[in-house]
Amino acid sequence: MTNTNENNERELSIELDQEMADGVYANLVVINHSSSEFVLDFVNVMPGMPKAHVRSRVVLAPEHAKRLLAALADNIEKYENANGNISDNSSYTIPLFGVTGEA
Repeated sequence: MTNTNENNERELSIELDQEMADGVYANLVVINHSSSEFVLDFVNVMPGMPKAHVRSRVVLAPEHAKRLLAALADNIEKYENANGNISDNSSYTIPLFGVTGEA
């Protein structure tokens, strides 16, 4: 008996409720890791505000973090091919705090 691609493919249905579809805005991501996971905290920092809150936290296995890196690189390349280069302002600082962030 031979398997065809049709037999091996599965369809994945992904549901997105309205609250999640609205998304959250973040202009800073703090990334930490252990031997078993990567933790990405997405933060919205507002100029002049002494406090910022984590808007969303995503916890990934190392393998998934690496897949995310590859998928993000692929999508950035596609975006830049269509829209031009994204400027990389690596000296970005959050106003009034002097904290260098990576976003």
